[in-house]
Amino acid sequence: MDEYVAESFTLQKMREELMGEREDFFLALADEAVCGYAKLRAGDNPEGVLAERPVELERIYVDAAHHGSGVGRLLMETALSHARSAGFDAIWLGVWERNERAVAFYRKWGFSVSGNKIFQFGSDPQTDLLMAKPLAG
Repeated sequence: MDEYVAESFTLQKMREELMGEREDFFLALADEAVCGYAKLRAGDNPEGVLAERPVELERIYVDAAHHGSGVGRLLMETALSHARSAGFDAIWLGVWERNERAVAFYRKWGFSVSGNKIFQFGSDPQTDLLMAKPLAG
């Protein structure tokens, strides 16, 4: 985990993502502090996602202290609404195959497994499920 965070969340990398033209970030606040965020990223269309204009839900994170409080629901609603209004026809994500809580959350929102891919988590190659959901008007 430390290796992944050190590589993936450097100040420079986060600055580039925040300024990127293909990314949209949504923050959840509690008592004026960030307690979660979601990130949509346009442009990639992995094998197994059958759509003309898909968008990736690249991240949706909620601070553990706020699990079960509705923050994840609000972030998902916001991400889906934004994706629809921006004209995307599907939304997809990758989730670690052993993260049963997350897989159940995504299934509840209408995502289904459409394939898998290897996700390099530090020095550990892990299998991620690709999950997708069509977006209707």
